[in-house]
Amino acid sequence: MSPYTFEFEDGVVREWRLTESGAEPTTDADYAPSLFVDGPADALADLQDRLASDPKVAATERERWATDLHEAHVDDRSRVLRVDLDRVGEVRTLAREIRGVHERETHAPGTFRLYDVDLAPGFRYCLDREIDPTPARDLRTMRLDLPEPALADGDVSGLEIDGEPIGAGGDADDASDDPARVLGALGDALDRRDPDVLVLSHADLVPLLAERASDLGIEGFRLGRRPGWTRLASENTYESYGRVGHSPARYRVPGRAIVDTSNSFLWHQSGLDGIRYMVGRTGRPLQEAAWGSIGTLLTSRQIRLAHTERGVLAPWNKWEPERFADVATLHAADRGGFTFAPEVGFHETVHEIDFASLYPRIIREHNVSPETVDCRCECDSRSVPELGYEICERDGFLPAVLDPLLDDRAAIKRALREDPPEATADRLRAESGAIKWVLVSCFGYQGYRNAKYGRIECHEAINAYAREIALTAKARLEDAGWRIVHGIVDSLWVTPRIDDPEPIESVTADVSDAVGIPLEHDGRYEWVCFVPLRDSIAGDASATRPGAGSTSGANPGPRSRGGVASGPAGALTKYFGKREGGEYRFRGIEVRQRSTPEFVAASQRAFVETLDRERDPEAVCDVLGRRLGELRRGAVDPAALEITNRVSKSLEAYRQRTRAVAALERYDRHGIDRRPDQSVRYVVVDDDARGPERVRLPFEGPSTYDSDYYAALLGRACESVVSPLGWDRARIRDYLRDGEPVRLSSFVE
Repeated sequence: MSPYTFEFEDGVVREWRLTESGAEPTTDADYAPSLFVDGPADALADLQDRLASDPKVAATERERWATDLHEAHVDDRSRVLRVDLDRVGEVRTLAREIRGVHERETHAPGTFRLYDVDLAPGFRYCLDREIDPTPARDLRTMRLDLPEPALADGDVSGLEIDGEPIGAGGDADDASDDPARVLGALGDALDRRDPDVLVLSHADLVPLLAERASDLGIEGFRLGRRPGWTRLASENTYESYGRVGHSPARYRVPGRAIVDTSNSFLWHQSGLDGIRYMVGRTGRPLQEAAWGSIGTLLTSRQIRLAHTERGVLAPWNKWEPERFADVATLHAADRGGFTFAPEVGFHETVHEIDFASLYPRIIREHNVSPETVDCRCECDSRSVPELGYEICERDGFLPAVLDPLLDDRAAIKRALREDPPEATADRLRAESGAIKWVLVSCFGYQGYRNAKYGRIECHEAINAYAREIALTAKARLEDAGWRIVHGIVDSLWVTPRIDDPEPIESVTADVSDAVGIPLEHDGRYEWVCFVPLRDSIAGDASATRPGAGSTSGANPGPRSRGGVASGPAGALTKYFGKREGGEYRFRGIEVRQRSTPEFVAASQRAFVETLDRERDPEAVCDVLGRRLGELRRGAVDPAALEITNRVSKSLEAYRQRTRAVAALERYDRHGIDRRPDQSVRYVVVDDDARGPERVRLPFEGPSTYDSDYYAALLGRACESVVSPLGWDRARIRDYLRDGEPVRLSSFVE
């Protein structure tokens, strides 16, 4: 079996290969990681002489590689300097020295361009050795959880294995709460179960458990298959496009991969099966795939394909600027995708239709890639609508990157329609989820300034094709007797505009054939409400009312290109509705917002169910009145009122004394660090207070709450439901204040 996890120590690589019963290590003492330098021949010769005396450098050699996709496209190669090093950890150190010392002392800035610098160690090794690190058998996992306050206090007595306290009859019946017995029981469980993957609630469990075992004198304790642990990276706070992010510290233990659930987007979206799938498609070992962002995974797949199939190096810094263009081209290019502003109101008999993976399929269908847009070769080409860019007919790089992903996702959808066994279905859904996120990011990544193989002209060309496709679909739908009531780039919501329109399946088939991308019928809604922008209606009677028929509505069809329908303005991503079969769908409203307390979310679901049943905003307000009564009587469990917010600064950097800042102050009291981009959870107990007394943290066991604050949240949630019918918060307040009789139906949920 191929190795699935790796260790790098003193110039030696230890590969861990899975066996039928566990895993065995082998060593590779001959591995020399490399970086590449391009530049003028005389400058490279001078650099080669300088590096000859550098103790970090094992060897240098001149080789021919393509330094970008354009060179590979025309079968050209540059003569670059390959620099081999003794240790993986010294690659970036040497790169900084080349840029900051060797270049600065003897050459002009920008003389040297560096490649294959910032690759993760395991990924680099697999790439150089042409290793597929996909695990060749089912993986044995063990999940370890410790509450945050205990983690901050260094108290391991509350440690859980796979969701069960160690002393609760699972892996150690007699462990009790004694830390030494807990750690002893954990060691026994690790020896007995021999997991391949440790799934940790936080990576800081690695040093904590090891250090506590040492303090307590527990001999032989180890989390890995051999003693010891290594910190791979310290925690780091960074800023990207104006958004602050936080990367926790990362650790390694011998012979086992670690999945840190506090630092793994992919784990939360698709679990271990999704991570394993991406290992195969990107070539990143499991642990590196788990902590990698979606952009990192996409880049890894691109680097792997560029290296192995096209002989293209990975640039350390992106060098290709946007090309000069005239004003008319800039105006046409800088438009984005098509949107059809929603018709605010209650609509019956609505069909949702979606283009399957629109942007990735545009890339594949039209061969959009950095080296094919206005390429340098003499070949047949096609013109991009509106922009006049010419796209080469020779097979492009980006379509090759996306082809297997698109084919795999289509195959998974076909397999799921055949109703496979539940375990198989779970795996397929996990793999499909992992693919979906990479496909979602592939378009936007072309416009990302640091994308290694990105190019803004590709981003603009994709948008141009998407706009043309949207107009083609709009024209065919309207000719067939349908009206678009909302649309966002690849999704359209349509309702009949005549009594007997063409069957929607026939129309979608015609559009699919015309544009070369499947337009799928995603489902039929019994009704849909499109929510107006907050404060935009103020009781405006032009909003469509329920019960008026499938083609009713005072608002005319929306304008394209982000236009706003007449009447109240609609929020592009806010709607809710009931699909055929009884399933409710929510988008953008409070029930889908991460910060919404569970009590408010459950109340909003009740509001929607009441609207569905009664078709009357007054009935919804009756339910609101009953829920407000529960809240003011103190009958709501404070645990159902927890709010989760992401913080963007450290505590010291805040100037406004917000609720989130009050929560940060309380975390600080307990010795729990909260870094930018991490979340705080709290219950508002006195919103008029100042400082940390304004809130309580969940583990502090709050017994009270500020009913007025949560009443305002309930009111906003109710307004989102009744505002499509012309009701605003003032009208809701007036109705409740007038004391209208509460109907019995408001108690049915």
